[in-house]
Amino acid sequence: MASQRSAEDMEDIILRKIFQVTLTETPSDSNRSVVHLEMTAAEILSEGKDLKLSRDLMERVLIDRLSADAAEPHFEYLVNCYRRAHDEFKKIASIKDKNLRTQMDDVIKQAKKLSVSYCRLHLANPDLFNSNRSLNSTSTSSSSSPLLPLIFAVVDNVFGDSGTPPPPPGFLEEFIKDSDLETLDPILKGLYEDLRGSVLNVSALGNFQQPLRALLFLVSFAAGAKSLVSHPWWIPKGAYLNGRVIEMTSILGPFFHVSALPDHTIFKSQPDVGQQCFSEASNRRPADLLSSFTTIKTVMNHLYDGLGEVLLSLLKSTDTRENVLEYLAEVINKNASRAHIQVDPISCASSGMFVNLSAVMLRLCEPFLDANLAKRDKIDSKFVFYGNRLDLRGLTALHASLEEVSEWINKNNPWKIDNSGQLKDDENRPLQSLQASSSGSNAAGAFHNSTKPLKFSFICECFFMTARVLNLGLLKAFSDFKHLVQDISRSEDTLSTLKSMQGQAPGPQLALDIARLEKAIELYSQEKLCYEAQILRDGSLIQRALSFYRLMVIWLVGLVGGFKMPLPSTCPMEFASMPEHFVEDAMELLIFASRIPKALDGVLLDDFMNFIIMFMASPEYIRNPYLRAKMVEVLNCWMPRRSGSSATATLFEGHQLSLEYLVRNLLKLYVDIEFTGSHTQFYDKFNIRHNIAELLEYLWQVPSHRNTWRQIAKEEEKGVYLNFLNFLINDSIYLLDESLNKILELKELEAEMSNTAEWEQRPAQERQDRTRLFHSQENIIRIDMKLANEDVSMLAFTSEQITVPFLLSEMVERVASMLNYFLLQLVGPQRKSLSLKDPEKYEFRPKQLLKQIVCIYVHLARGDSENIFPAAISRDGRSYNEQLFTAAAEVLWRIGEDGRIIQEFIELGSKAKVAASEAMDAEAALGDIPDEFLDPIQYTLMKDPVILPSSRITVDRPVIQRHLLSDNSDPFNRSHLTADMLIPDHELKAKIEEFIRSHALKRPGEGLSMQSGKETIQTTTGDMLID
Repeated sequence: MASQRSAEDMEDIILRKIFQVTLTETPSDSNRSVVHLEMTAAEILSEGKDLKLSRDLMERVLIDRLSADAAEPHFEYLVNCYRRAHDEFKKIASIKDKNLRTQMDDVIKQAKKLSVSYCRLHLANPDLFNSNRSLNSTSTSSSSSPLLPLIFAVVDNVFGDSGTPPPPPGFLEEFIKDSDLETLDPILKGLYEDLRGSVLNVSALGNFQQPLRALLFLVSFAAGAKSLVSHPWWIPKGAYLNGRVIEMTSILGPFFHVSALPDHTIFKSQPDVGQQCFSEASNRRPADLLSSFTTIKTVMNHLYDGLGEVLLSLLKSTDTRENVLEYLAEVINKNASRAHIQVDPISCASSGMFVNLSAVMLRLCEPFLDANLAKRDKIDSKFVFYGNRLDLRGLTALHASLEEVSEWINKNNPWKIDNSGQLKDDENRPLQSLQASSSGSNAAGAFHNSTKPLKFSFICECFFMTARVLNLGLLKAFSDFKHLVQDISRSEDTLSTLKSMQGQAPGPQLALDIARLEKAIELYSQEKLCYEAQILRDGSLIQRALSFYRLMVIWLVGLVGGFKMPLPSTCPMEFASMPEHFVEDAMELLIFASRIPKALDGVLLDDFMNFIIMFMASPEYIRNPYLRAKMVEVLNCWMPRRSGSSATATLFEGHQLSLEYLVRNLLKLYVDIEFTGSHTQFYDKFNIRHNIAELLEYLWQVPSHRNTWRQIAKEEEKGVYLNFLNFLINDSIYLLDESLNKILELKELEAEMSNTAEWEQRPAQERQDRTRLFHSQENIIRIDMKLANEDVSMLAFTSEQITVPFLLSEMVERVASMLNYFLLQLVGPQRKSLSLKDPEKYEFRPKQLLKQIVCIYVHLARGDSENIFPAAISRDGRSYNEQLFTAAAEVLWRIGEDGRIIQEFIELGSKAKVAASEAMDAEAALGDIPDEFLDPIQYTLMKDPVILPSSRITVDRPVIQRHLLSDNSDPFNRSHLTADMLIPDHELKAKIEEFIRSHALKRPGEGLSMQSGKETIQTTTGDMLID
C-alpha cells in the first residue's frame, strides 16, 4: 500500500476488497463478483458525503450488498468476506506508520465481526434479505447446516485428511465464542441435530470419526457446551421413554450406538461388521482375521477416546457438569432391565452402547485408579442410601434386606446432618477439575427428610455410575458372549447328530434342518468374532476394568476394617447393604480375563486374592452361596497348570492369608454349598465342588498347604472336617452309582440302534428322540464319572496321611460301606454288564478306580490303631463279601499294583473275615435283644444311647451323629437338632451294659447287629470288568 494515501482512502480500498462492492463505477466483466451499489451511492451523495466506504457505512453497505441479487450464496459470501478481511490484515502488517496500522487493524476487526454477526443472522433468518432464495438456501431448507462442512474441514485438517478447504482462520472460533447466545443457540442446536443424524445407524466400519471430531470441537466452546446440554434431545422426555429411545433419539445416543457388536435387526448398523469382516471365517487366512481384529479395535478406541473427551470437556465446567451426570443417570436407570437374563431389545439400549459407555466411564475413572488408589476415601458408602440420582436401593444387597437397611437407618441415623441438610465434613469443598464436588438430585428419599440435597464428590458419583454401567454393559457382554459360545457348541452337536441321522435315514426335511442349522452357526460365528474383536482383543479395556474392580474390592474391604482375618463377628451394615453385583462383576471379570492369554499380565492380583479368601467362606457377610462359589472359580482359573503363568503360583504358595486360611475356607465352603436354598441345589453342588476339589488337589501338593490341611483335620476332626468328609463320601457314592446305572441304560440304547432292521422300521421322530437321548446319556456319564474319579482320588491321597476322621465311630461304618460298594461294582457279579468298547471316552477308568479304592482300604488299615476297621467292613450287610477281597487281589496282581499294597489288602480282608465270624458268634450268643436296647434307625444294639430333646426318642449316639453330618434336624419330627443338644441316657446305657455283661460278651469297640444271614455273593473268578 502506498504510504502517501490518506487513512480514508486506505479504509475505502480495504472495505471495497473485503465486501466486494463499489460505489463509483460499474464492475468490469473480468470482476463480476464486485457489485455496484448504485442506490447506496445515490443516498450517500444526497447526504452530502464522499463516495468512499468507511467504518460508519460498513453495516449499511453490507445490508445493501446482501439485499442485491448476486450469484454467490449469502453464507459463502459472508465467509469469504471474513477470509478477505484476514488477507487484508496480513497486508497491513507492512505499514510503518503505527497509528495508521492501528486504525486499519480496527477497521478490519470490525469488518470481521460484522461478517460473523450477519453470518449468524442469516443462518437464523435465511429469508431476511430479498434475494435469490434458490441460491441462498440454508439449514432451514436443506438437509444440514452450511456450517457443518466448514467444521468438518477444520477437524479433518487437524488429522491431515481434509478434502474441503478450511474456513478462514479464526472464523469458527469467533462465530461460536460470541456472547450473543440467543441468536447462536438455535444454530448450534441445529448443528447437533445434523451431527446426530450423520451417525445414526452407522457401524464401527462407517464414517463416525468426522462427526465425532466436530462434536468435540463444538463442546470445546462454552456456548457450544451450554447449547448441547440445553437441547431438548439431550435427555429426551416423554411417557414412553425407555433405554432404546434414549439411545436412538438423544444427541449422544447414536454416537454411543456405533459398534461392532450385533444388535436387533430393526436397529442394525451399516456396514455389517460381521458380514464384511468375518463371513466364512473358517476359510479366511489368519492374517486377514488378525487385520480385521486390529482395525475394529483401533476404530473403537478412537470412538472411546473421542466420547471420553466430549464428556470430560462438559464435566470440567460447572455450567454443564450436572447435566452430564443427569444424562448418565437417566441412561443407567432406564436400562436397568439389561441386568435381566432375557433383555428386551426394543425397550433396552444395545450392548454396543453399553460396552462403549463402559469404556468411556473407565476413562473418566483413570484419575483415581492410580496404583496407590490415594483418592478412594472420596467414595462414600452413604451414596447407596442417600443418593437419589441412581436407583441403587432396589438392587440385591450382599447380605442385608431392604427392610433391614431401612430399620437400621431409622434406628441409628448415623449420618451427621446439619440444619441445612449438608454433611458436616469436607465433602462439599470445591475440588479442581474432575475432583470438584457435584451436587445434584441426591435427596435421601425414604431415608432422609432434608430440604436440600446431599452433595457427593464427583469421584464418588463417577465410581458408582461406572459400577452400574459395567454391570449393564461390559459384564453383560461377557455373559452374552458366553451364552453365544454355548449356543454354537449346542448347535454344532445338534448338526453332528442330524448329519449322523441323515447317513442312516436321509430325508428332505432333515436336509432342510441341516441347511438351516449351518446358516445359523455361520451367523453365530460372525457374532462371536465381533465380540472377540471389540472386547476380547482389547487388552487395554480389560486392564482398565481390572484396575476399577481392584479399587472396588479394596474399598469394600475398607468397610469391614481392612485386609485382616478373622473377620469381625458382626457384618457392618455399610458392607452388608452394598449391591451384590459389585462383587459378582469383579469375580466374573477375573474369570473372563483369566481365560484370555496375557490379559492378567502386570495386573496386581494380591488384593483380589485377599478379598476372595476373606469372604469365600463367610455367609455372614455374603449371603449368596453361588457368589462365594464364583470366587472358587476364580482361584481355579489361577492354578498354575491352568493359567499357564507361573506368576499366579505365588498367590497360592507365597501369600500369607492364602497359606493360613485358603484350605480351611475351601473345606468350609465345600460343606456350606450342600444347602444353597435353590431348587437346583442338589445338582449345582457337584459343579461347585468340582472346582473346590481341583483346587484342593493342587494345594495338597504344596507342602505348606498340606501341613495346614493336616492341622485342620486334627483340630476339626469332629467339626468342619468331618462334615467335609461326610459330603465327599455322599457325593462319591451318588456319582459312581449314577454313572454305572447310566452305563446300563446307554448299553440298552446302543443295542436298540445296532439292530439295524428293527431300528429302521421305527418312525423318524422316534429315532431322532432316541438318538438325542443316547448323546445326552453319554454326556451325563462323562460328567458324573469325571466328578466321581475326582472325589475318589481325593479320598485316596488324603487318607494316606489323615486317617483319624475316617475311623471315628460316626464315620467308620459309612466309609467301610462306601468302599465295599465300590469294590462290589468293580469286581462283583454285575461287572460284565458294565463293559464298554471305549471306556476312556466316558472317563471310566476301572483299573485306576480299583487301585485307588484298595489304597484307601490299606491307608485306613494302617491308621487303625484300635482295630475297628475290619469289624466295620464286615458289618456292611449290603455289599461285603470275603470273596471280593480275593478277586480284587487277583486283578491287582495282573494289572501290576505294588505288591506290598496287595499284601496289606489281603491281610485286611482276612481280618474282616475273622471279625465277621466273631460278630455272628456274638450275635448268636446274645439271643433275643430287648427292643428298647436297639437303635430305632439302624436296628443295632446301642452302645451310647442319647435322647433327642424334641421328639424324646432314644437313639445310638454314633447313628444320630452320622445323620447330623448331613442334616441338622430330628429325623422323627424335623425340628432343629445339633450334636450338643443330645441328652445322654445314662440309665439305659447301664441296662445295656448289664445285659451284655450277663451274657459274658462285653467286647469294647465292637458293635453288635441284629442283621444276619448275608447273601452269598458270586465268586469273582473268570473274566473281569477290569480285564
